[in-house]
Amino acid sequence: MNTKAEQSKGSQGSDIAKLVLALLVLAAGIFSYSWYSTAAGSLRLAMVLVGVVASIAIAAFTGPGRRVRSFLLESQFELRKVVWPTRDETIKTTGIIIAVVVVLSLLLGLIDLILRSVVFGWLLKIS
Repeated sequence: MNTKAEQSKGSQGSDIAKLVLALLVLAAGIFSYSWYSTAAGSLRLAMVLVGVVASIAIAAFTGPGRRVRSFLLESQFELRKVVWPTRDETIKTTGIIIAVVVVLSLLLGLIDLILRSVVFGWLLKIS
């Protein structure tokens, strides 16, 4: 039998327990924000942030958390391969797009004006 299959079955229960614990910690952080409504705003915000960070840290040690971490690392590696356009290329492309949008909006406005005059002027005989 494959050891990975056996390992995933055993760790599935602990992953669920960790995810439930992460959810409870997050809920506790959010609950503390409303429970301590008379406390200073910065303290209340700190409670929520501690809850969010702690729940993310707990969830990161589960199977899905490890998969998300590896996905983010691979995405970061792939982003290093991207060839970004220069400032000059970006400005020229943006200018072309703006010009095309203006021309198409004028054409659509002209078509709308013609269709309105045809429908209201000729078909419905409204002045």
